[in-house]
Amino acid sequence: MGIDDLYPAGRLSDAQRATAAAGLDALLLTPGSDLRYLTGYDAREGERLTCLVLPAEGEPTLIVPVLERPDAEAAPGAGYRIVDHADGADPWPLVRAALPGPVRAVGLADRMWAQQVLALRDVLPGAAQRLASDVLREMRIRKSPAEVAALAEAGAAIDAVHLRMAEWLRPGRTEREVAADLAAAIRTAGHATVDFVIVAAGPNGASPHHGVSDRPIGVGEPVVVDIGGTMPSGYRSDCTRTYVAGAPAPAEFTDYYAVLREAQRAAVAAVAPGVTAEAIDAVARDAITAAGFGDAFLHRTGHGIGLDGHEEPYVVTGNARPLEAGMVFSVEPGIYLAGRHGARIEDIVVCTTDGGQRLNTTPTELIAL
Repeated sequence: MGIDDLYPAGRLSDAQRATAAAGLDALLLTPGSDLRYLTGYDAREGERLTCLVLPAEGEPTLIVPVLERPDAEAAPGAGYRIVDHADGADPWPLVRAALPGPVRAVGLADRMWAQQVLALRDVLPGAAQRLASDVLREMRIRKSPAEVAALAEAGAAIDAVHLRMAEWLRPGRTEREVAADLAAAIRTAGHATVDFVIVAAGPNGASPHHGVSDRPIGVGEPVVVDIGGTMPSGYRSDCTRTYVAGAPAPAEFTDYYAVLREAQRAAVAAVAPGVTAEAIDAVARDAITAAGFGDAFLHRTGHGIGLDGHEEPYVVTGNARPLEAGMVFSVEPGIYLAGRHGARIEDIVVCTTDGGQRLNTTPTELIAL
C-alpha cells in the first residue's frame, strides 16, 4: 500500500461528476476529512482560510494561506492548482474567482465553521448551500483495497497496545495513570495522534463514554478499555476490550459478559453483503435482550470508520441500508449496570464479497491480568 493508492489521481474527477449529478455547481471544502480524502492534504484548521474549490466542471483550486503553501504542495494528491493569500488579505474573492460562470448551489463541508458559511453567503449571494456529504458520502462509504489495508494497519497497531495491557493495568493504579501509559503506547505502536483513551473501572465502566478519573482500580474490578488513534495515513483505529485485574471478577459480571461475548460474535458472523445495517444491530440487541439485559445496552451496535472515527455506515436500528463489500465499521455491543460495572467488546469489521472480516484480531474473552 502506497500513499498514491490511498489518494488516487482520479478521485477529484469522480467527485466532480458526482457534484454535477447532484445538481451542484461546486463543492467548497475547508479542513477536515473530506478535504483530505480528495487531496491527501491534512490541512490545519484555523482562522486563516484553507478551502478546496471543486467546480462541477473546470480546474479545481486549493486556496491556502501563503505560510502554509509548502505543506499543501507536499500533499500526495494531484489534479488541482494551489492559490495562496497573504496574511491579513481578504481571501474570499479568491473563492469566487475559482468558480467559472454562475453559481446557483454549492455543497459545503459538513463541519465548516459558521464564520466561513456566512462569509460564503456574502461572496456567493443567492447560491443555495447544501452539505457536501450529499455528494461524497457514496464515494467514502465503500473503502478501496488500499483504504482497507490502511485500516487493517491501524487495527494491528491498536491490537499491539491491548496485548501489552498487563504492563500497566494493575489494582491500586488510577485510571488516569493507566491512560497516560496507554497514550504513550498508542504513539509507540505507530499512530500519529491519540484520539481517545477510556479506562473505566468498576462503576465507571457503566458509563460508555466515561473517559478517565483519579479513582484507583480495585482488586477484581472489571475495567473497560477503549482506545484509538490516527495513523500517518490518516486512517483510524478503535478497539475495546474488557479486563479484570488482581482477582476473579464477580460471578454476576462473568455471567453477563458471556452473553455479551456471544452477542458480539454473532453480530460479526452475520456481516455479509445485502444484510442491512439494522439487521446487524438486531442480532446483537436481540441476544442481549433475550438474556434480560436489553435496557442495559445503551447505544447503537456500531459506526463506520475511515478518515473519521465515526462515519457512515451506522449500525443502528432504523438504518435499512444493505451492507456492501468495502464498508468498514465497528461491531461493539455493551452491557452497562449503573453503579456496579459494565463491559464492551469492539472490533472493526470489513464487509467482504462473501462475509465479514475482523480487522482486530486479539481475543474477545474476558482478559484476566
